[in-house]
Amino acid sequence: MKKERIFLCLLLTLLCVGAVSLWNASSRAAKAVHEDLADHILRFHVLANSDSEEDQALKLSVKAAILDYLEEALPEDSDLGTTKRFLAAHEVEIQKIAENLIASAGFDYSVTLSLEPWYFPTKSYGDLTFPCGTYEAFRVVIGEGGGKNWWCVLYPSLCFVDATCGIVPEDSKEELQTILDEDTYETLLPTEAPSEASSKEVSQDAETQASKTDSSGSSRPQIRFRLAEWLKELF
Repeated sequence: MKKERIFLCLLLTLLCVGAVSLWNASSRAAKAVHEDLADHILRFHVLANSDSEEDQALKLSVKAAILDYLEEALPEDSDLGTTKRFLAAHEVEIQKIAENLIASAGFDYSVTLSLEPWYFPTKSYGDLTFPCGTYEAFRVVIGEGGGKNWWCVLYPSLCFVDATCGIVPEDSKEELQTILDEDTYETLLPTEAPSEASSKEVSQDAETQASKTDSSGSSRPQIRFRLAEWLKELF
């Protein structure tokens, strides 16, 4: 009996060590994914003055006007460094675009531009999901910046595609895939739904299990939980 208890203690210790090791490995993998993303993408972040209907509509108008300008003026095939340098060099023009639009809409909100690290919660853009963490972002804050925000990935240029249908175009995904590690890119993709074959297998398993039910309606156990019984005997 004493040997069995010692063995049980060793077993539980090994299980705890294994669980901690798995958690550490998972944490390292998540950190690697975030670092890869943070090193290779640039977000575009627009904050509304408030959550009023008018301020939210104004936010979307400012967003659209700035993106129209960037799509036209940003050099083709710009890499991350080129994109950031362009934003810094054309900050005055971008701010004027936003201020003029806001004034023409009858508001007197200020506009603050910045290129800085910012924490984002987990966010989905179309069918891609970006994990939470600190990312460099080009931020446009309208007025108090107290309203809901709008965001996209400015580099690579996912901002210039329509993801409102819920799907990012394949060519845009390929562009993202070329700059990220394979494992990082895979984490952004949606989890595939179970295939039809898998569903049939589940259904067949359920039917098989049902066929093992006796006439009284209770299922005959197929596996005995010896570990639980052994622990009960020990203690």
